[in-house]
Amino acid sequence: MALRAHRRYGEIMKDVEELINDHIVHQKRGTQGRSKLKLLVPSVGVFFTSILLEKAFKFQDMERRISSRRFVAPSFNDIRLILNTAQIMGIIEEGGPPELVTFDGDVTLYNDGECLTADNPVIHRILDMLKRGTKIAIVTAAGYIEAEKYHGRLVGLLEAVDRAVKDQVLKNPVLLVVGGESNYLFKFDAFSPHLLKYVPREAWMLDEMKAWTEEDIQTLLDVAEAALRDCIKNLGLSADILRKERAVGIIRSNHPLAGRFTREQLEETVLVTQQVVEISPVGGVLPFCAFNGGNDVFVDIGDKSWGVLACQNYLGGIPGSRTLHIGDQFLSAGANDFKARSACTTAWIANPIETVRLLDELVRHSA
Repeated sequence: MALRAHRRYGEIMKDVEELINDHIVHQKRGTQGRSKLKLLVPSVGVFFTSILLEKAFKFQDMERRISSRRFVAPSFNDIRLILNTAQIMGIIEEGGPPELVTFDGDVTLYNDGECLTADNPVIHRILDMLKRGTKIAIVTAAGYIEAEKYHGRLVGLLEAVDRAVKDQVLKNPVLLVVGGESNYLFKFDAFSPHLLKYVPREAWMLDEMKAWTEEDIQTLLDVAEAALRDCIKNLGLSADILRKERAVGIIRSNHPLAGRFTREQLEETVLVTQQVVEISPVGGVLPFCAFNGGNDVFVDIGDKSWGVLACQNYLGGIPGSRTLHIGDQFLSAGANDFKARSACTTAWIANPIETVRLLDELVRHSA
């Protein structure tokens, strides 16, 4: 029974893989609208590499014993992990390990609301990638203009890289931090007080980003703030407005009786605010991202696709096929990693433990 299920599941994966390959052929010709996959899934996006689903299924079936289960069908998580493996295999098959790996912060590198401390097992995996010449960027929604605050969130990693540089284990590592989705860029610098050096916008912004005017930015944030205030009133939220240079959001009130927001409240706030901004005149001029941060909702100027694209450009033009973005928010509603799919290959993880396993898998398949 298990062998029959394994064979049938493999055949299904192969069929889907062939649909994707057909779409990639059309994509290269500029006729992706005519592919079979596009007809079946009109919302399908860009594929930067082949997706080796059959091979990935066989690997994950050995890990998770999917076809050995008698009563539990393949789950969403099974499919998500198969797709992650298939994407990694596709990257490696077409050019070896990725040149640039970008990470989300919360829930991807460390638990929500915590920091990247020295005992986090992901640190030595990132150090190993840096030793092999892989470039690393952390693309986070946290929008600070001070290096000190990013140092506080990433202290374990930054200090580990600093020690490796001083011990001459690492030479000229490329470690970037992109804040506010796509609004601030810092690079590792052993001589800076907080091990991060601010990179002026004119040194890394894409030409399209330079066209974003301050007047439009503030207008969009005004529209978003008004929508957020309406949500606070209509949903009875114990929340305060937090306005930043290039973002606005709601956070839980300091009132002693204020509790955590419910998932439904957060999602409703995201969707309402997103729609209000989208239909506004400025919403058609500037890209923005409205997202659910777990216990807050923020609207940022730009999004992670712009953050990843800016990293690729700053590092000399690394293509999307040689870039891997790892994050936990890929649901289309209120998820800020979702936009990165248009800039590069992606892997969807559920927690920091999965990130560690994914990086180990990357090494395993690269061997």
